[in-house]
Amino acid sequence: MPLLVKLILGIVLGIAIGLSTKAMGFLLPIQLLATFNGLFGSFLSFVVPLLILSFVSVGIADLGGGAGKLLGLSVGMAYVSTIVFTLLAMFASQLIVFPALLTPNAVFSDLIDNPKNFLVSGLFSIPMPPALDVMTALLLAFVLGVGLTKIGDMGKPLFQGLLAFQKIIEKLIAAILIPLLPIHIAGVFANMSYGGKAFEVMRMMMVVFGIILSYHAITLVIHFVVASIVQKKSPLKLFLTMFPAYVTALGTQSSAASIPVSKQQMKQAGVREDIANFTAPLFATIHMPGSAITISTIAFSLMYMSGAPFDYSVAINFVLMLGIAMVAAPGVPGGAVMAASAILISIMGFGETLLALTIAMHLAQDSFGTACNVTADGALSLEIDAIAGKMKE
Repeated sequence: MPLLVKLILGIVLGIAIGLSTKAMGFLLPIQLLATFNGLFGSFLSFVVPLLILSFVSVGIADLGGGAGKLLGLSVGMAYVSTIVFTLLAMFASQLIVFPALLTPNAVFSDLIDNPKNFLVSGLFSIPMPPALDVMTALLLAFVLGVGLTKIGDMGKPLFQGLLAFQKIIEKLIAAILIPLLPIHIAGVFANMSYGGKAFEVMRMMMVVFGIILSYHAITLVIHFVVASIVQKKSPLKLFLTMFPAYVTALGTQSSAASIPVSKQQMKQAGVREDIANFTAPLFATIHMPGSAITISTIAFSLMYMSGAPFDYSVAINFVLMLGIAMVAAPGVPGGAVMAASAILISIMGFGETLLALTIAMHLAQDSFGTACNVTADGALSLEIDAIAGKMKE
């Protein structure tokens, strides 16, 4: 069963449990789910720094073995693309879109300020303190990753060890965290439904989904217009050439799984074979404007609807760190929001309920974010191809 279907079933089942237990005055099912949510949240907090350490360090070490100037150009443009479009979405949201379409609501204010006033507590909790805090994990990952690029063959044993560690964390996420997420989401919605908050949350979720999809469309339009200018081709024709990659990503929910189709369509669009062979797998790992826009827009919308004051310096810091966190996103459905969990907690100050809502909302449209990522990869590769041609001349 696809993850999206499981997630929807989890939400529906959670609401049904919350309403029925409230009608019967039977609290135990909600308490059991709240207990599970507490344990799951603690375990997630334990895993996230390990995820950051393993994926960022290996990602940086891998990049160090690339093709000199072309690698630096590609990585730089991918990062700039991710944060620029995310920042544009942020400013558009705060100045125009949110005031027009969203309304600060007491439901969301309670989620931040007074969750214990309407959410049922679990029967017990088990502390699971992380081995590292998030910033320590990120700094250590940079030190290890950059260090491995500088010491050459001497670092191969350490790199292999980090690679094995990364595989362990990836297996843990794919085999434990992702399969348990629908139960976690069911517990959150059961608790909110029991407290009378679920339907208002779902109504606003649909509005936010529409906002996110419009941002994805604008991102792709701008990217392909720029690509058409540097390549002197029709932007519509270039987009239609990359459209099979969009459909593939929509179905697989994985940038990595879309690489063969993405690379093939890049070549058809006019990207030279050596450039496409280099950029297709690289951008599948590091270029994620669709996912970054989705996560940041969800986070900022929850803050806006809660009536919390918006601090642009904190938000920009969050976006800059989010661009780095996307490098640490495991290649599994929902991997991007897992990698972003650390900075949602540490920078945005999200608690268990807001984090669960962000995860649920992200997973509900994860395939569209991935499709935006993969299609934008094609446009960015066309831009890289044109610049590389000029560099060669």
